Amino acid sequence: MWRLKSMIYPLILSASLLASPIWAAGDAGMVKTLKGNVMIERGGQRQNASVGTPVQAADRIVTGADSSVGITLQDNTRLTAGPNSTLDLNKFAFDTTTHAGTVDASVKRGSLAVISGKIAKATPQNVRFATNTVTLGVRGTSFIIEAGGEEK
Repeated sequence: MWRLKSMIYPLILSASLLASPIWAAGDAGMVKTLKGNVMIERGGQRQNASVGTPVQAADRIVTGADSSVGITLQDNTRLTAGPNSTLDLNKFAFDTTTHAGTVDASVKRGSLAVISGKIAKATPQNVRFATNTVTLGVRGTSFIIEAGGEEK
């Protein structure tokens, strides 16, 4: 019986570590789902995104035609950008203890579905999504943004 217990505990610990992502310093979130061609622009460089690619504050996420991307931020905010979308993650900060932080993103074109996370519940005044014509303050909910026209 002792041997069985000594094998089970490490397995449970390993499974729990795999279930929740481990965030690297500077990571705001991670690509969780992807369809088609999705690029991440960071520091003047472009890279193809894939499931598991980290997303950082100041990244631009660009989806191609017939493409989409699902991103989960550290506070469990979920962002889904549709085809031909450009999303700028302007700022992101999250305190895992107090759940306070900042989410500031801009939809330059296309569509974005949002399910707010812990930051919107703890400090809703610090959650902001903008398009070229409107700025949304979030108070703990889900919504869809569509921004037409050319990106600026």
